[in-house]
Amino acid sequence: MPTPTGLSDEIIDALRKARSVVVLTGAGVSAESGVPTFRGQEGLWRNYNPQELATPEAFNKDPTLVWEWYDWRRGLIAPLEPNPAHLAIAELEKRSPSFLLITQNIDGLHKKGGSKQMLELHGNIWNVRCVAEGNVTENHDVPLQNIPPMCSCGAMLRPHIVWFGESLDPHILHQSLQAIEACDFLIVAGTSAVVQPSASFPIMARERGATVLEVNMEPTPISSVVNSSLFGKAGELLPQLVASLG
Repeated sequence: MPTPTGLSDEIIDALRKARSVVVLTGAGVSAESGVPTFRGQEGLWRNYNPQELATPEAFNKDPTLVWEWYDWRRGLIAPLEPNPAHLAIAELEKRSPSFLLITQNIDGLHKKGGSKQMLELHGNIWNVRCVAEGNVTENHDVPLQNIPPMCSCGAMLRPHIVWFGESLDPHILHQSLQAIEACDFLIVAGTSAVVQPSASFPIMARERGATVLEVNMEPTPISSVVNSSLFGKAGELLPQLVASLG
């Protein structure tokens, strides 16, 4: 498999020698598996704006409506499979002495693709959380047997997703920041680098002396900050990158 065009031997050597590797992924990686962005026309459901439904206020007002939307989304995602980018990231994990994947994606495809050392910044659409006790469990029913689903304690379950207006899990954020500060090499793949706090991760890593490689379809706000950028499909470029390590 050829080395990605435009990638220097210096960058490949830095990745090969890195003691701690972190990969940050965004919606672009999922899109190559067919996951709708839910921000464009393909993500519309009953003409609702996702930002009207993915909020605590919407859930408190009409949990059945919100769950019907999530049930629809889960149905779209369920048959999808990891693409070569997911598989390459899982392979890179096996090759790295210390590795962490930080993903903004909620579809669960990284886990399906073999990634183990992973933090999901925005939650996971296949996890549900009890609104009373806070317990998180997996639920892969498609379609859901009951809407809204209920916890064994009798309370309602909600999607274990970070909604608009909610803060990230402080423990997950802390772990992410620690990994960014400690890494030697950061790969940023399939993200527009505008959503905070993850948009700041490449800048933090560079300031700490890490080598930062961007893989995206087009230039982003961090393109002028990173050591190197590769423009194209992550599903093509990441397998080439891993193969170039030998």
